[in-house]
Formats: sequence, structure tokens, C-alpha cells
Amino acid sequence: MPIRILPSTLVNQIAAGEVIERPASVVKELVENAIDAGATSIEVTLVDGGKGLIAVVDNGKGMNKDELSLAVERHATSKLPDDDLFHICFLGFRGEALPSIASVARLTITSRAKESENAWKIEVFGGEKSEVVPAAYPRGTRIEVRDLFYATPARLKFLKSSQSETGLCVDMLNRIAMANPHISFYLRADDKKKISLNACQGELFDARLNRLSEVMGREFADNSLLIDAEKDGLKISGFVSLPTLNKANSLSQYLFVNNRPVRDKLLLGALKGAYQDVLASNRYPMCALFFDINPAYVDVNVHPAKAEVRFYDNALVRGLLVSAVRYALSQGADRSAGEISVDALVTEDNSLPNEVLSQSGVFESSVLQEKPRPVNFYQSLMPKSAPRRQVVLPELERAYSVKVDDTPVSQENVQNIESIGHLGLAKAQVADTYIISQTEDSLIIVDQHAAHERIVMEKLKQSLMNEAHVATQILLIPEIVDLSLSDKTRVLEAAEELKKLGLVIEEFGTTAVIVREIPALLKNADVKKMIADLAEEMAEWGKEYSLTQKLHLACATIACHGSVRAGRRLNIDEMNHLLREMEHTEHSGQCNHGRPTYVELKLKNIEKLFER
Repeated sequence: MPIRILPSTLVNQIAAGEVIERPASVVKELVENAIDAGATSIEVTLVDGGKGLIAVVDNGKGMNKDELSLAVERHATSKLPDDDLFHICFLGFRGEALPSIASVARLTITSRAKESENAWKIEVFGGEKSEVVPAAYPRGTRIEVRDLFYATPARLKFLKSSQSETGLCVDMLNRIAMANPHISFYLRADDKKKISLNACQGELFDARLNRLSEVMGREFADNSLLIDAEKDGLKISGFVSLPTLNKANSLSQYLFVNNRPVRDKLLLGALKGAYQDVLASNRYPMCALFFDINPAYVDVNVHPAKAEVRFYDNALVRGLLVSAVRYALSQGADRSAGEISVDALVTEDNSLPNEVLSQSGVFESSVLQEKPRPVNFYQSLMPKSAPRRQVVLPELERAYSVKVDDTPVSQENVQNIESIGHLGLAKAQVADTYIISQTEDSLIIVDQHAAHERIVMEKLKQSLMNEAHVATQILLIPEIVDLSLSDKTRVLEAAEELKKLGLVIEEFGTTAVIVREIPALLKNADVKKMIADLAEEMAEWGKEYSLTQKLHLACATIACHGSVRAGRRLNIDEMNHLLREMEHTEHSGQCNHGRPTYVELKLKNIEKLFER
């Protein structure tokens, strides 16, 4: 067959395949055009998941007769005044959206510019456009897209159900709404309201947090940390969640470059690296991060969908993101996103009236802040003298494992009452696992293993940072650990790095290693289990982690095995010592796997349970 030029209609349909993948793509392109037009209110209507109808209405500047006729022509745009692809200041710029949509659907545009006496209307069916005719319409633009992919029916077979396509449209509009908090967004699908976001007032950060609260939930707003960093023309702002507020996937990670929603592997990888010491590898933080950079140093012209970008200086972007997130995490190191619900605090036989439950809702752990406590309050918590011993039922104590120390707190730990921080004084241990402490206005429950795990890890990391030799303990009887040949090889290859952490390992036979020294911080660790876990995790690290990152990951595993275990009974002095250590340890609000180390229940919330 000889070479020939394809018909323009076929060219447009092929091009549309790259820009218009599904109804959500249409919503994205039309809404971004409305934002570029200066709209302050945008309404989207869907029928049959967008396959039947997609209508977008805005109150932007509108178009006159001549502009409307040009708008549906391929590569016609008003957004590149200098024809400079390296200085793009709008969300759209290629001039492909409207002609691509018109080539695969029935497109109707009605628009009226501010200075026009009347509106104008144009229709494009399958790439064939009608004459521009007068119409009655207020200022702004209304675009209707009917019978999507009627000109390319094969495309319809690859679309999901109407409900799924509606969900994708909702997600797309939510992403755009996050980046534009001062614009109102509304979406209705089959006469059901799906999105109703009124414009947020106030400064950018306040408006942005209010919008994120509406889209991502109040839980995120209450348990998020502010990001605000700038370097060499790159500014990163937004919010990231506390490590204890995490998800099983990365769908709640929203990234924006110059207010454009993107999915970038570089940024997602840097974010994961920033959380590596405080979050398990299979959990993901929530975030909404905004990158503002000179358009000349970022290429948004990588893909027709504009969902990918390329940075001129990847190292700068990654480095600033990691340092900004880690700084925010260190500032909120003692915060925890643990929750205690009313249902967890009442028994099945003592249910509360519905009106009480509706008022109480969920007791969220409040932001713990350092504030001075009255000395006489903590003095009131100290026993004046040895209390009278009461009859104890051994069977009951064994059954419920409640330990209340009835001996006075040692003078060594209470001689400086002002040193007591926001975690208060220990009062009891429950189930040989949880420490109950009391402050002036709250009750705190601490997971002793999770808390000590964080303390041990931070001490190991601090020793590495100071290049000091980690104190070791020589084993009287060295431990011999049997491993597979591959696991043994990995462990021995990392022997020098592990030695920096106080773990001295040597080869022993064909498939075993011998452990001669362990960190002094690990007193009763299960050495065999620790080495086996290290070997398994090393198989996952690969070459993507630097030496420092690998050492920190090893610290996390070692700390987990060397911490106070659940099931170990502590006396009051040991409990208070653990609390004081937590108050002076970074990231003490969560363990190395991102789980909360403690939760706080305010006394005023307890009173609500008793209708006081």
C-alpha cells in the first residue's frame, strides 16, 4: 500500500486517544480551562458516569464569537503569548483539549464574554463544527459533552461501570480543588450531589488546610504537620500526616507542581525516604504537597495528559523535600494520632444514650504540647507515706494483670518535680504491657514496647551520628545462627556496617554465623530471631538505599528486638524512667513502624461518658 496522508478526522481521533482516555480526562481538561479563564465557581454535571453527559459551567471571562470559533480548532490557544514552551503559566497550553473531545463526542459550547451584548453558541459533532450562532446566556461558559466515544465505539468497551467512572471523576475534581482553595467546586452525578466545596476564605495556608480537611477528612487536618521550605527558587509547602496516621497504599498522597496535580516517582520516592525511620515499609503517609518552581526549571510537556513532569535539578527537589519533611516530623516528634472511641471505653452492658454518643463522637488524641505544670499538682500525686496495704486476690491479679505499685516513688526520681514533662507520672501497669500515667487534665496510656523501641533506635542513631563507638556487650556464650546460604552471604557482606551498630558477626561453618557481641542497649534480645529478621529485610533493601539508610533500617530491626517486651512487669520507678526518656527522645509519638506509642484521653472527655 502506498504512503498517504490520513484524513483530518482520523488524525484528530488518534490524537484524542492520548489526551482523552475516559470521562475523568474530559473533566480534568474542561475544569482546568475554566480555572485558566479566571472562574471562581465551577459546576460539573455527570450522567451515566460521564458517558452520557458531561457538563461544565463556570463564571470565567468567557469567549466572544471569533474566539469561540477558534477554540475548537486544533492547536489554537491563548495561553502561550510568547510561543515559549519553557515558560508555561497556565494549566492548559497545547490547544488540544476541545478539538480532541469534539472528535470523539458531541460537543456544545455556549459562552459570553464580559463586554459582549449576548452569548454565542457552537456545536461540533464528530469533528464537524457548525456556525457560531447567538444565544441567551449569562457571563461565563457552559460546555456540554454528550455521547462520549460515540465516534470510536471500541473505546467504550474499555470503560468501567458508571459508578467507577463517576468515582474517578470525583477524585480528579478533588485533586484540582485542593490546589485551588479560593474557588468553589460542585459536582452532581445522576442528580446526586457528590462534591460541594465552597470557596475557602483567609490566608493561603488557612484556606488550604480547610479545603484539605473537607477533601481528606478532619482526621488529617487534626493530625498533620505544616511544610514550608524554600531554596534556590524552589518552594515546597503543604501538609504531611503524623507517622501514626498512615494508609495501606499511596492513594492519599497528593502532589502538585505549580498547582498542577502530578504523579511523580521521584517525589513519591523522596517522601517515602523521609519517613523511613518512623514508618513501616508497607505503610504510606498522607500528604498534600505543593511545589512552586520557575517554569523554566520544570518540563510539563512530557506527556499529553500532563500528569508527569521533569525537573531540571532532581537533587535539589529531592533534597529539599526530604529535609523539609524530616524537620516537620522532628517538630511534631512527641505527637501521636492515636484515637480512643467511646465504644472502646464502655462495656456492652453499660451502653450510653444515643444523644450522649452523638455528642461524644470520637475522642481524638490532642496535640501534646510542653506547658508548665503546677508543682503542687505533681506533689499531690506522690504518696505522702507508704499506703495501707489492701487485701489482694491473687487469682484476680493473675487473670487481669493489673499492677499497682503500693510503695513510695523513690526520691531519686521525684527530687526535681519540675522536670516532669507532658507525659505526667506513672500510676499503674495494665496487662503487663501498658503504662497508665496521669497529668493535670488527662489520662495517658503508653505501649511500653513501642515506646522503648523508639528510644533504643534513636540512641543507636545518635551514636552513629556522633561517630562514637556503640557500646557493646560480649556474649559469654556466643550465639550460633543457622541461615540459608543466600541469607548468610548478605549478613556477612554487611558485617562491617553492622559492627558500627555494635553487632559483631563472623562466619561459622557452611550455613551459619556466630554472634560474639551485641549492643549494650540490648539486654534480653532474642539474638537468633534478630539476625534472621535482619537477613530477610536485607533482601528487600537492594541498591536503592544508601549506606546511611541501610544502617537506619538495621537500627530499627535491632531496636525492635532489644526493647522492653510486652508482658514484662515494671515497677513505678521503671515506668517513670521510661516516660522521662520518651519526653527527651525525637519521634517518641510513634514507634519505628509508625504505630502510636501512646494515646491521651482528656478528663473532660471521660466526664462526658458519665454525663457530668
